[in-house]
Amino acid sequence: MMIQFFNREKGSVEVEKVYGDGAIEWLYNSFMGRMFCNLLIKRFISKWYGYYQNTRWSHRKITPFLSTFQISLSEYLPEDGGTVETPYSSFNSFFSRRFKPDIRKISDVEGEMPAFAEGRYFGHRELAADLTIPVKGEFLTVTRLLADERWTPLFAGGPVLIARLCPVDYHRFHFPDDGRFMDHYRIPGQFHSVNPLALKKKPDIFITNERHVTILDTVHFGKLAYIEVGALCVGKIVQTFAQKYFRRGEEKGYFLFGASTVIVVGQKGRWFPTHDILENTEKGLETLVKLGARVAVKN
Repeated sequence: MMIQFFNREKGSVEVEKVYGDGAIEWLYNSFMGRMFCNLLIKRFISKWYGYYQNTRWSHRKITPFLSTFQISLSEYLPEDGGTVETPYSSFNSFFSRRFKPDIRKISDVEGEMPAFAEGRYFGHRELAADLTIPVKGEFLTVTRLLADERWTPLFAGGPVLIARLCPVDYHRFHFPDDGRFMDHYRIPGQFHSVNPLALKKKPDIFITNERHVTILDTVHFGKLAYIEVGALCVGKIVQTFAQKYFRRGEEKGYFLFGASTVIVVGQKGRWFPTHDILENTEKGLETLVKLGARVAVKN
């Protein structure tokens, strides 16, 4: 399966170079692969693999990864204590690398929601009862996504943005506006890959994988359900912001190794995704958006 996406900055459709595409095809398209996948999706496997990615032995994976995916480190800071020769001591320290200051401009227009992650976006005006994620088969409802009856009514029929982060991407996620925390909770689950190759075979991944949900009260966009989705071999979802009030563009947390997803759901009628994201979603194309660029507008 070839994965295409629309690169907003270049204005063109591109083909994604998938990390471990052969392995994902085998895991989800073969009998033996599916048997093995049933083991891999367990929490202890992801934790164990995450531990390995923190060790110095994992450092040797960085150079081939940079070469294969043509990643330049010129936009990124080394880890604390890193040197020019060895900017990162482990694959996880490379994977969770930070941008240099001011390398990304966070939109400061009040009625524009800045991208809260640098990744590939799908968007819908309404998370309706019959909405399917952009692969065949599974209903994505606010009830199943949030799994908490306290908050379900607040977000019924609201807009949604789904940002998929590939292993090659920047893996920190940020706040889309000024505001305050209202609630947070973890929903236990599995650790399937969130790659479209996997979603095609198992379209309920967003509602069966482990999720971390934070309810935010924002200044310009009302209440938001901010959801980080665990994925295959994600060693950990780290929350770095621990205060009650936050500012637009501030870091909320990061993923350790493994591609994953951030989903933001809003209140009905408060905002909607940008037209290019909506149009590309209708075509089944994700839109690659840089951190801080516009992804939604206020009604």
